[in-house]
Amino acid sequence: MGARGWILFIAMSVIWGIPYLFIKIAVAELSPASLVFVRTAIGAALLLPLAAARGDLRAVRPYWPIVLAYTAVEVAAPWFFLSDAERRLSSSLAGLLIAGVPLLGVLFAWLTGGDDRPDPRGIVGLILGFVGVALLVGLDVEADDLVAVAEVGLVVLGYATGAAIIARGLRGVPTAGVVATSLAVTALVYLPVGLAQWPRAVPSPGAIAAVAVLGIVCTAVAFLVFFALVREVGAVRATVITYFNPVVAVVLGVFVLREPFTVGIALGFAMILLGSIVATRRRAPHPEVEAAPS
Repeated sequence: MGARGWILFIAMSVIWGIPYLFIKIAVAELSPASLVFVRTAIGAALLLPLAAARGDLRAVRPYWPIVLAYTAVEVAAPWFFLSDAERRLSSSLAGLLIAGVPLLGVLFAWLTGGDDRPDPRGIVGLILGFVGVALLVGLDVEADDLVAVAEVGLVVLGYATGAAIIARGLRGVPTAGVVATSLAVTALVYLPVGLAQWPRAVPSPGAIAAVAVLGIVCTAVAFLVFFALVREVGAVRATVITYFNPVVAVVLGVFVLREPFTVGIALGFAMILLGSIVATRRRAPHPEVEAAPS
């Protein structure tokens, strides 16, 4: 993976590692529907003018069925399920469960014959990363609410599907147009319920700040960076950021929520880093290809 790919990779690892904490803060005062509505509304308000000025919205029109499918599996359904699940699950556990996205990405690549199918070394890297995530919580992923765990499972499925749609169905389609359209459609879908469930009391400054971070950094900025990452390194390699997301979640838990830093967490950090490096390395070209004239 080149320098640009690594920069995008690290940025996304952080940007999509912090939402779990802020979702946890926000859902203490907002319903999941209200949170999804305001988060996507903020993102759409920021990106729609940019997309319109570039003419990207017109470019998206021929692809509207694919964009709607992407919106459903990547934004509308997963963000509701994740917000609802975090009312009962810890933010670190939610981040841990999301780490299953790369494994589903590998499966999709095999089933669809994608160009980014992993070689054996890449598969080993993915497995190492998954084991590392398990070690983050000492191999203890039990949850009191199995429904919430199932909701996060649906989020994993949606994210893996969305990455595949980006790589195979939306190549060449302007990034800003796709993202702005997806956020706007989701905001409109959640508008009635989101407003109906809006709290009567004004949310606390902490909840307002959490929603602002989710809407601006973790939504508008994040999607633009993620699209660039997928196009730079491929869908499977891009989803490996989910191995770093729980690392960020654990760090926030330790320093913000005062959760203990265990031996399992230390070992998990090491295995996640090793697995991600192995899984994202490009395969060496065949000698004959390497010697061919350019």
